[in-house]
Amino acid sequence: MKYDFTSIMDRKGHDAVALDSIPIPGAQVAEGFSVIPMWVADMNFPTLPTIIEEVSERLGHHHFGYFAMPDAYFDGIKGWHADRFGVKDIPTEAIGYENGVLGCVASALQAFTAPGEGVLLHSPTYIGFTGTMNNNGRKIVHTQLVQDEEGVWRMDFEDMEKKLREENIHCAIFCSPHNPTGRVWERWEIERAMELYKKYDCVVISDEIWSDIVLPSHKHIPTQSVSEDAKQRTIAVYAPSKTFNLAGLVGSYHIIYNPYLRDRVAKVAGMSHYNSANVLSIHALIGAYKPEGREWVDELCQVLGGNVDYAYDYITEHFKGISLAKPQGTYMLYLDCEEWCREHGKSLDELLRAGVRVGVIWQDGRPFNRPYAIRVNLAVPYSRVQDAMARLDKYVFNGELK
Repeated sequence: MKYDFTSIMDRKGHDAVALDSIPIPGAQVAEGFSVIPMWVADMNFPTLPTIIEEVSERLGHHHFGYFAMPDAYFDGIKGWHADRFGVKDIPTEAIGYENGVLGCVASALQAFTAPGEGVLLHSPTYIGFTGTMNNNGRKIVHTQLVQDEEGVWRMDFEDMEKKLREENIHCAIFCSPHNPTGRVWERWEIERAMELYKKYDCVVISDEIWSDIVLPSHKHIPTQSVSEDAKQRTIAVYAPSKTFNLAGLVGSYHIIYNPYLRDRVAKVAGMSHYNSANVLSIHALIGAYKPEGREWVDELCQVLGGNVDYAYDYITEHFKGISLAKPQGTYMLYLDCEEWCREHGKSLDELLRAGVRVGVIWQDGRPFNRPYAIRVNLAVPYSRVQDAMARLDKYVFNGELK
């Protein structure tokens, strides 16, 4: 491969919460075990060199005053969406800077719903949506994703319609690809969901931050691309942060074709006087969306596909009582540990601490709305995935739990 996805980075003490924090209360890594960061959703790979080059060049100018958004920013986004998703001719006015995806979600909720009003979300649910909804005083109405006979997570369209009708819902948050299940929705699934949202006159907030991280043999379909109506009722939010590990620089963007939706979101976002771009973040996006970024992401998805294949096969073969659906996108696994915990008479907290004890820093999946879930980040070098699975096998799932 052209780019480095094998080196084990020394991130500890370098502004990396993934290495500097343990998210499991009371858990500690035992002596003799190195830390494998497999929890918060960032990556442990060196980022794209053209990002470093672009930011470094900007740093060399030695001034950081007020600035106007450069044409290169908008051109980079337009070119990326044309090449990666086949979406062409995005008007410049449809693109707007956002400090973060959740910031845009909050602005849209305030613009199009009242306090206490219900908003439809699929469950399992990204914890960021839960926090944003609660912080803004909106009512979360869950519609459960269900697994089919092959274990693939599917939308329950009948339940969606029931909730939309009975709760008088006119706003929905749609996650594509879906976090935490890793589903990459097929076109017909998005079309059917959007038909329901049209029927019940819903504004759709579509979080597509994971759109670039789609594993081999799958394809991301932008929500706005499935119909003209979807294009006009959807607030789509993207970011290079997940793709290129730029969360620490801050910076996302929306694509909103409908001027009515766009003007109201912009008005709410502007009221705080906070939703302003960082010049280094802007240049990071410009560096990311260069031709080299396309090559880098293609290699990244191949690497992540190999990691997912290995971990999925290892878990299903060696960890009896642990079930999971094979993700089609993102780099996260969402484990169901209920059967294992019941058979071994252990709580999920005990299991979580046991993993951390051997250096596998994984994430409590219960806040995503499943009672025995663990979330595992596979955006680490392949050798670390192998090491993590071996430790979990020897010391946790098939060893003496301590």
